[in-house]
Amino acid sequence: MGSLVFTLDLVATFAFAVVGARIAINRNMDYAGIILIALVASLTGGTLRNIFLGIAPSWLDKYQYFLAVLAAVFFAVSAPAKKPVGLFILSIDTFGLAVAVVSGTQFALEKNAPFYSAALLGVTTAVAGGLLRDVLCQVEPILLHRETIGTSSLLGALTFLGLDALSLATGISAVAAGTVVVAVRALSIRFNLNLPRAK
Repeated sequence: MGSLVFTLDLVATFAFAVVGARIAINRNMDYAGIILIALVASLTGGTLRNIFLGIAPSWLDKYQYFLAVLAAVFFAVSAPAKKPVGLFILSIDTFGLAVAVVSGTQFALEKNAPFYSAALLGVTTAVAGGLLRDVLCQVEPILLHRETIGTSSLLGALTFLGLDALSLATGISAVAAGTVVVAVRALSIRFNLNLPRAK
């Protein structure tokens, strides 16, 4: 893996693990359950991305992923008093979403995936862990009903791919794409925006 993708993956892993651990704590799980949910929330997206690309999951030979998860669990458990997921956790989750979209899309490009595949893999990297996390925690999956998580991820991936096609520096493309993800999700939360629902 390229150094940029690896660094972004670790950052996203920590962010998603914090959110997963916090939700598990709020569901009154024991420490084993908290660690399991943190692992699922943080590693599922990258694992599926690699499997779809025909590559072994990155955590099989890089222990740093597990260190990031353990650090996130410690952070979540050490936080003051158990509370519902609030603005701080939403901010961490949104940041992780932006980072994961960029790392997933960039990794797919490095493996010569076509445009549409790179976009879908970027989205998968960002949202798969949160979807499985919510299912295991027996809460309604956020991805399926609010906050335009999938939409913001897709727009971020397309932004990255479009700027990359224009031969902009990878760092600039990454920052721009991440900004799009954060902005779209923040606006959807602030103004309670959602995709149209079936009547």
